Amino acid sequence: MKIALVHDYLTQRGGAERVFELLCQRYPDADVFTSLYDPKRTIDLGERLVHTTVLQGIPGAKKYFRLMAPFYFPAFRALNLQKYDLIISSSTSFAKSVRKKPGARHICFCHNVTRFLWDTQTYLREYGDYRLLSPLIEKIFHALRKTDLAYSQEPDLYIANSSVVARRIEEIYNKKAFVINYPVDSSKFIYSENKDNFYLASARLISYKRIDVIVEAFNWLGWPLLISGDGPERGRLESQALKNIKFLGHVSDLERTRLMSKARSVIVAALEDYGLVPVEANISGTPVIAYGAGGVLDTQIPGQTGLFFKRQTPESLQAALLEANGISWNYEMIRNHAVTQFSEEVFFRKVEQLIEGAYGKQATTLIRSSV
Repeated sequence: MKIALVHDYLTQRGGAERVFELLCQRYPDADVFTSLYDPKRTIDLGERLVHTTVLQGIPGAKKYFRLMAPFYFPAFRALNLQKYDLIISSSTSFAKSVRKKPGARHICFCHNVTRFLWDTQTYLREYGDYRLLSPLIEKIFHALRKTDLAYSQEPDLYIANSSVVARRIEEIYNKKAFVINYPVDSSKFIYSENKDNFYLASARLISYKRIDVIVEAFNWLGWPLLISGDGPERGRLESQALKNIKFLGHVSDLERTRLMSKARSVIVAALEDYGLVPVEANISGTPVIAYGAGGVLDTQIPGQTGLFFKRQTPESLQAALLEANGISWNYEMIRNHAVTQFSEEVFFRKVEQLIEGAYGKQATTLIRSSV
C-alpha cells in the first residue's frame, strides 16, 4: 500500500506538528508532502525527503507563511497524489483539500476547522499587525470560506483530537468526526515525585493563551512562577509581572521536560481545542490547573490529575490554586493515567480499530504491513 502523509505547512513546531511527527515515525516508508518546509523551525525529519508545493519557491514565503493564505488551496490541489492508496492528512486548514485517485482513501486528522476563517475576530486579535488590513482580509476570507466548505468534503474520514473539535467539524463541515485524543511520547518526559517550590506555565506568549490572567493571579499570591515560551506578548507581560515571576523565553526540550517534572503544578489559562501541555504535565507526574473548557475536559480528571477554574479571571484561578494547594496529589497515579490513556500505542490501536470498522480488516492489514 502506498501511503502519503500531508501537513498544512512545516514552518513551526506546535502541537499539530508534533502529531505529524508521530505519524511520520509510525509510517517510515510513507512519502511526506507539505506546502512550505523550513527544517530549522519545525519537527526533525532527518534525511527524509519532504515534497513541497510551488509556494516553496516564493521568496519570504516560509517566514510570512500566514500571508500565503489565498494560495494554499490551489497549491495543494496541484499536488499529484495519484499513485497513493491512502492519504493521511494532518490539518487545521488546507491539507485536507488534496486530490486522491479513484478508490483511494483519505483520512484527515483534523486539529480544528480552519480557524482564521471561522473565528476571524479571535485570529486577528492574536495577530494585531493584521487588524489594519481587516476590511480587505474579510473580503478574501468570505471567498475562502466557500472554498474551505467545498474541499472539506474531500476526506473520507475525519479524526478529531477532542470532543469540541468534533462538534465544530460536524456543525461547520457537516461531516461526522470520530474523537481520538492525540498521544504524547512518554519516553521524552521525566517523571518525578519530588516537586520544587515553583509553578510553571509553558506556552507561546500570544493573547489567546491568557498568560495575563496567570501573571495577575501570581502577582497577588506572590508564589514563584516560571514562564517558558516566547512571543509578541512577552514585553507587555514582563512589564506587568512582579519579582516572583520569571520569564525564561524559549528553553530546550530537555530543560522543558525537567521543568514539567519538578513543578508543583502546570497552569493553563487558554481555551484550547485540545492541548498537549496538560497531558505532557501529567505524564511528568504533575497536576494541571486549567481553565475548565475545551480539550482539557477530555484529558483531565478533576481532583485527581488536576483542577479546573470556571472563568478566565485572576480571581477564579487564585481560588483553584488555593484549593489545589490543599490536595495531597498522587503523582504516580497522575502519570499512570496519562500513560494508559494517551500513549502512542493506545492512540494507534484506536486509529487502526476505527479504520477497520470503516473499511474492513483488509485495510488495517495493509496499513500494518507499511509500519
